[in-house]
Order: sequence, then C-alpha cells, then structure tokens
Amino acid sequence: MDELKEVREVAVSTPFGKPSDVFVIGTLGGIRVAFVPRHGRGHRINPSEVNHRANIFALKTLGVEQIISVSACGSLKEELRPRDMVFPDQLFDRTKCRPSTYFEKGIVAHVGVANPYCPELAARLHHSAAGLGFRTHQGGTYVCIEGPQFSTKAESNVYRSLGFSVIGMTNIPEAKLAREAEICYASVALVTDYDVWKDEHVTVEMVIGNLTANTANVKKLLQEVAPKVSRQRTCECASALQYAIITDRKAIPANVKKKLKPLIGKYLS
Repeated sequence: MDELKEVREVAVSTPFGKPSDVFVIGTLGGIRVAFVPRHGRGHRINPSEVNHRANIFALKTLGVEQIISVSACGSLKEELRPRDMVFPDQLFDRTKCRPSTYFEKGIVAHVGVANPYCPELAARLHHSAAGLGFRTHQGGTYVCIEGPQFSTKAESNVYRSLGFSVIGMTNIPEAKLAREAEICYASVALVTDYDVWKDEHVTVEMVIGNLTANTANVKKLLQEVAPKVSRQRTCECASALQYAIITDRKAIPANVKKKLKPLIGKYLS
C-alpha cells in the first residue's frame, strides 16, 4: 500500500514455530500497524499449513491489540454478490486438523467465543466501508472449511440450508487464537463467487477480476478505517483470559509459564 509510511520488515520468532512470513511494520493514517500474509509471499502455504498459532503469537509480541482479517470467500446467499464486503458476526467450524489453542501440556483455559468477532471493531469496519460506497453486509455466519479443495455441491447446499452466509478457509482458528491472546478480531470477507451451489459458468478471468477489484477496495477501506479503530478497549476480547485459566497456578509447569508469558504473564503475578 502506497499510503503505508515508515515501513520496515521484522522477522519474529515464536515458541510455536515460524510465522507465515516476515512482518511489515508501518504507519497508516497515523496509526502503527503490522501486516503478515497468512499464505506467505507468493501464496505458497495452503490453508491447512498456515501456522496460525505462530502468526497470532507474533502479533501479540509486537503489541498488536486488534486484528483486521482480510479474506476471500464464496457467497452462500443470492443477495451476497461478488465484490460485496461481508462483516460476519458468527463462525461455524468445519476444519479438521488445525491446532486451535495455546493452552495445552500442563495448562488449561476455557475462553468464551460465543461472539467470535469483536463487535466494536466490526462495527467500525462496516461503517467505514458503507461510507466509502461499497456494497456491504453487516452480520452473518462464516463457515470455515478445511480446504484446500472447495466444497461439493451437497456440502454447499447443506451450508445454505443452515443459513450460513459465506464460506472460506482461514478465519478458524485465527478467531479462537486471537481471543486466547486477548486481541480483538474482525473479518472483512470479500466475496469472489457463489461457491458451487449456484449453477452458473465461472471462469478464471471472472474470479481474478473479482479478486483484483476486492483488493483495491479493501486497501481503500484500510486507509479509511485505520485512524478510526484506535480506542480504549472495553469489549470482552480485552480481558478474555481473566477467569478462563482453570489450572492451579502452582501446577503450571515453569516452562509453560515462560512460553506463554506474553499471553498470561499479567495473570500470574
């Protein structure tokens, strides 16, 4: 993004392995931001291979408090058209083999994710997108599948019958891990097609065209919204771990305390 100033790249190591790529740090609209391409530069990491735990942990250590997740998705409803922006408020997990917690091997925490997306952050995103004149939709359920294959028609029609709105491959376990890290998380779901339920001819050129248009639009949105998301956080995300850690503090292994210090340090002192 040309509007990103004071840009530098930072490699971050984590106890959960390497993140997807180096992080781009800069200033956008006067606000310090960090960016990581979840699939790596050149899109070389498939959805099941993304090291979500490393990505979110690294963002936490960089001081990130809010995550805007940008992801392409398929529409499961006629009214959600290609090139629309959807700001979902619910998630349905259909993944199969992705590590989705930091709390294991000697520590247990039960974090609430009844509302997986931060409503305050999502509202600011939707308001800014609508103000820019984009076709927007507030609310709806994002169903996250394992991938990398797309759905069968049977699966797509079942998701439609359940009232889901969009389908993608990335918001799980990102949303759950962000909540465990007490980071606000909201998604900008960019519709590229009607998944496979709708009998229409889709060409590669059409999908690429929609992706290109969506990318240009979301860059405008991020530039517009960056100065507007700075706030004193009073949402549930900011204190999600306050009562979630069940394990007796004396029983938590020392190496686990050290490993998770950026997440739980303030609750162990």
